[in-house]
Amino acid sequence: MLNRVVLIGRLGQDPELRHTASNTPVCSFSIAVDRPQSQANRQAGVPKVTDWINIVVWNQQGVVCAQYLRKGRLVAVDGRLQIRSWTDQQGQKRSTAEVVADTVRFLDRGDVPVGAPPATGATYAEPAVGGGPLAGAGNEIRFPDPPPSDDDLPF
Repeated sequence: MLNRVVLIGRLGQDPELRHTASNTPVCSFSIAVDRPQSQANRQAGVPKVTDWINIVVWNQQGVVCAQYLRKGRLVAVDGRLQIRSWTDQQGQKRSTAEVVADTVRFLDRGDVPVGAPPATGATYAEPAVGGGPLAGAGNEIRFPDPPPSDDDLPF
């Protein structure tokens, strides 16, 4: 049997880091993923449908996600689908679908964390998070010097 999910999307809000009773870190956030559209629907101007997918990241990987990710960041998530059930305070049975991430890849630069090198002319490497099929993708991003403007010219 196979239970594998690979998603690319943008965070809808800042990640929330919590700790279990045994002090295990768990980070949760949601990402926006657009549903594929047929060419006919795109040409007809049918609006995109966006799904909001809940993501759960455990242990040190969750701590790193909470430290580096913010609302709007583009991420690739590789993990498994999980249906979690519980009974609410009114006695109603509830359930939710979520992706438990094995690997989270940061696909854009975002804000530079405290203590990181400056972006101009520097290589900025986000931490490698996880080790799944996406592990080799996007772990180092090179930001070249900005092009000179007219104000930088000596004449």
